[in-house]
Amino acid sequence: MMKKTLSKAELIGLAVAGVLVFLVLPLLNALPESHPLHLTTFTLSLLGKYLCYAVLALSVDLLWGYTGLLSLGQCLFFSLGGYALGMYLMLKIGTRGQYHTNLPDFMVFLEFPKRFPTTGGLPPHWIPFQHFWFAAAAIIWVPAVVAAIFGFLAFRSRIKGVYFSILTQALTYAACLMFFRNDFTFGGNNGLTDFKEILGFDLNAASTRRGLFMATAALLIITYLVCRWLTSSRFGKIQRAIRDSENRVLFSGYATANFKLFVFVVAAIIASIGGALFVPQVGIINPSEMATDKSLEAVVWVAVGGRGTLIGPILGAIGVNWLKSYATHTVPEYWLFILGALFIVMTLFFPKGIVGIPSQVRALKARWNRQSVSVAAPAALSPEEKP
Repeated sequence: MMKKTLSKAELIGLAVAGVLVFLVLPLLNALPESHPLHLTTFTLSLLGKYLCYAVLALSVDLLWGYTGLLSLGQCLFFSLGGYALGMYLMLKIGTRGQYHTNLPDFMVFLEFPKRFPTTGGLPPHWIPFQHFWFAAAAIIWVPAVVAAIFGFLAFRSRIKGVYFSILTQALTYAACLMFFRNDFTFGGNNGLTDFKEILGFDLNAASTRRGLFMATAALLIITYLVCRWLTSSRFGKIQRAIRDSENRVLFSGYATANFKLFVFVVAAIIASIGGALFVPQVGIINPSEMATDKSLEAVVWVAVGGRGTLIGPILGAIGVNWLKSYATHTVPEYWLFILGALFIVMTLFFPKGIVGIPSQVRALKARWNRQSVSVAAPAALSPEEKP
């Protein structure tokens, strides 16, 4: 069934991307550092970070581009996945922390042993995260539950449009303030960091970084295929119908609230998994990742790449974040101006995003050709010139 929905160009693109991320880049990283083609581990991890953001962008596009739900809170779910895996990674530091105890350093500093004497200082909700399987499950069910509760209340009340965007932003802002509190047991402003290992592998080893990069690339490809299948099915047609005219879908007998709730939960899970793989590669997760401006940036990625296209958000996320890395290194004080100008230019002159530029060029070329033909066409003969 997937072959029916994927075009030849998509298959070729996936094949090229697969060779690049699973073979070429890892091999370049495995070369000796003295080799001129060596790709540094830092650069590989940076590319992995971009791929995580591309997964986040796909979740935004699934909501905004295909269902018409402009969510300004996707980074909340992205961060929840990051915190779920981060808790497991923190508990694996053990005695290698600054205080040489089995507790994470921030718990010792904040005197958690006095607050939770029965568990030796470890908050009760942290205990299950000593097991990887529980953390992996939490990456899925925690954002799913939050999205289901919020979505049920919002869609049941028929909240949509700008009001839905404001509510998602308010939810993210409230969660951000909560995670900034030291007594919330998640590291406060500093968050979770200084990870040492994952599943017994040294996180600082180049081989582990290569594995994480390839895992992120696999996640991105799988997410693309799932979203491609979903949006190409009958469900996807209803998605676009809700986006274009929800009232008509309601009059046709469909419960649009259920469809929107399902998409909202799926998008939350996608973002959360991307956030989980983001944490071990970047090495930190803190409340700033769920700040409202982060979700706004994700919307810009989708708009720049081309909403409603799937490949567009991927290109937008990678391209804009590469530009951000370059700009914040060379002209950091102008980055926000550059980002705002980019969004305005793309919105005004390239409304279909990067992926829509070729079609716009073809349309302009066709119109130019038509005008040229009309100008060059011989004028109609006057009555005096007729035989």
